[in-house]
Amino acid sequence: MIETVIKQAPVVRKMRLDDRVAVYGMVHALAAHHDDTATLTLEQLSDLTGGSNPWITVLVATLAESPVGFAALCPLVKLHFGQRGMDLHHLYVAQPHRGLGIGRALVDAALAESARQGGHYMTVGTDPGNTDAQAAYTAMGFDTANPPGPRFKKVIGA
Repeated sequence: MIETVIKQAPVVRKMRLDDRVAVYGMVHALAAHHDDTATLTLEQLSDLTGGSNPWITVLVATLAESPVGFAALCPLVKLHFGQRGMDLHHLYVAQPHRGLGIGRALVDAALAESARQGGHYMTVGTDPGNTDAQAAYTAMGFDTANPPGPRFKKVIGA
């Protein structure tokens, strides 16, 4: 008996309002995967991704119209070079759908979206111990970037 395996190609598109609950769940699942606790609310997700001036761009990968992964993109700039960039802030594929090329499809779509917005470069960070992700990004043509040096932060407001 010959077994036929049909791999469905994911559809990657910008997040829609009806994707909000699924993306919210995946953000929380990603945080849990990294032994962290997400505090993101549905209202905050809507605020970050909606309105006339969204703070971030979220791309959603779907199979049979069901969200199975997402990529969150945050704008960057190298002002002294006049270059726009994009940080691939989050990349997540739900467990049963990993290893099917969905992550690569999300990265390809993220690169295309960055270019569409005038981007010259994309950055992405990984957990230092996540050698699988590091190998995947290297295989997709990303170069290792040296950190620019110490960074500081200050909380604004409460």
